[in-house]
Amino acid sequence: MQIKLLHDLVEELAGVNTGRIVSILFGKKDVNEFLIAKKMELTINQVRNILYRLSADGLVSFIRKKDKRKGWYIYYWTLKTEKCLVRLEQSLIRKIENLKGILNNREVKRYYICKPCEIEVGEEKALEHGFTCEECSEVYELVDNSGAIRDTKTKITRTEKELETIHGQLEAVREKEQKKRSRANMKEAKENEAKKSLLKVARATARKKIADKTKKIVKKEVLVKKKTPVGKKIIKKKVIPKKVIKKKVIKKSSAKKEVIKKKVSLASKLKNKFLKKK
Repeated sequence: MQIKLLHDLVEELAGVNTGRIVSILFGKKDVNEFLIAKKMELTINQVRNILYRLSADGLVSFIRKKDKRKGWYIYYWTLKTEKCLVRLEQSLIRKIENLKGILNNREVKRYYICKPCEIEVGEEKALEHGFTCEECSEVYELVDNSGAIRDTKTKITRTEKELETIHGQLEAVREKEQKKRSRANMKEAKENEAKKSLLKVARATARKKIADKTKKIVKKEVLVKKKTPVGKKIIKKKVIPKKVIKKKVIKKSSAKKEVIKKKVSLASKLKNKFLKKK
């Protein structure tokens, strides 16, 4: 029943003779578009047009893979069962509403028919034309609504049963999807826990290595202290880079030259003063 209803839905959306695609895609995953065209006896472009219409309504999904030998992309299509059932559910609800509207009209209003032309009209339209047909001027006859009411009621009950089955199938699909999601979440949680435990182990090993290194350093220091003779201080020499030493030397030599220059200038000034006085 589900395939038949989906067949009707696809034909309603994509056009006549397109419903055959449902039987090819139903219950399968990533079906090659060339295989679909072969089974439907259509060209690849015709099949793609049908699938693109269904894809616009979200009823099918696709993945594409590059053919290594030929170099072009091939599309692989999958029927989205849950979305198809939701769309079918909406379609059946609208159908039931329309049938209930027709039933209400048949129960409340009266209809007239022109038997030669087989044209049925409502009471208002029949009254406008004096209960005679516009086409052949034949007198309208009152229609017995009991048969139409019975047929409409049977259609409503049948459609409601179809809707119940779709509800059941939709619930089953959703439950299945929920289980898949929960399994995926559990798997992800386990992977995260495993990653956390590995990180803990790695951090613990790193801390242990650092602790071992510090212990070794402390042991070395103790040994050095024990080896040194009693009463002698351990002097730590400050290592100065060569470049810094050169700079300091240069600075000192320049300072000395300046001092000498100042002294020479003062001596020459004093000498000049002494000579002037004489």
